[in-house]
Amino acid sequence: MIITRTPFRVSFIGGGSDLKSYYSKSRGAVLSTTINKYMYISSHPFFNRKAFQLKYSKTELANSADEIQHPILREVLKELKIRGGLEISSNADIPAGTGLGSSSAFTVGLLQNLYTFLAKDMPKSELAEKACRIEIGRLKAPIGKQDQYASSFGGLNLIEFSSDDSVRVEPLTITVEDKIKLQKNLMMFYTKIQRSATKILKEQKYFMSDSDKFGLIDEMVPCVYLLRDALRQGRFDYLGEVLHKGWQLKKKITSKISSDEINYYYDKALKAGASGGKLLGAGGGGFLLFYCRPKKQDKLRSALRNLFELKFTFDHEGAKVIYIGKNDKENENGFFE
Repeated sequence: MIITRTPFRVSFIGGGSDLKSYYSKSRGAVLSTTINKYMYISSHPFFNRKAFQLKYSKTELANSADEIQHPILREVLKELKIRGGLEISSNADIPAGTGLGSSSAFTVGLLQNLYTFLAKDMPKSELAEKACRIEIGRLKAPIGKQDQYASSFGGLNLIEFSSDDSVRVEPLTITVEDKIKLQKNLMMFYTKIQRSATKILKEQKYFMSDSDKFGLIDEMVPCVYLLRDALRQGRFDYLGEVLHKGWQLKKKITSKISSDEINYYYDKALKAGASGGKLLGAGGGGFLLFYCRPKKQDKLRSALRNLFELKFTFDHEGAKVIYIGKNDKENENGFFE
């Protein structure tokens, strides 16, 4: 058995600039961190050497990769030319559709797991790029590149996207003590709304042809570098300002990003002491992130008591193999021992 663990990500600023429709015209950049909430993928030899058994939100039994309904599982198994005899399961700390990059964490984790199964070591950059080619290239998902690179590399990073499709990951070099101080100023609340990011991202991608909408992303990208410099200097309160500015700009891209309910909770949080925040991911639901100093956090919890608070810390490892069992051997009856 092989088990991989891939972190979910929290994006602070720059989302949208990782779409090809943007970075093909102007350099994109995001600043994000991964957190200690994970996607786990396990693989194990399946007694039927010519079939796949796949367990996620449902269970599939398929005689070939072409028969698999789950699109990412199907395309990854086809890409790696694995013909059968494998059972694959996935488990996650957080449900899908909540704005933490679960789809890309699944793809990165699956690729790392199966490359390990094939006894191939993949650098983090190649793992992330392969995940992008599967999701964006083969499956035509209307998503950007930030989630794959964040999950693969892990940590607190500035990630740049260039017109030649190259990606540069710049880790933020701040002390462990400062990272702990920073994360203590962050709070996350679940809105209890799950949504598909696809429709919102398709509309956002379409609006990139609108110069006014394109200009909204243009305003966000410089904030990525300003935030990087502020965090390096220990000016953490600037993150609250950047989150608020980015959220106000993001809501102007399409009406589907927010809602009256989300706006209500956001306004309550600001009145309770948060200096800024945002809805994570494409929008429409999922998790609200806020920057709030510790002395005001109890008041914020009380204001949002109808929502579930998710406690978290930063992840620093990225995609990782956490277990490799002993070599499986067939006995004389054709079963694995």
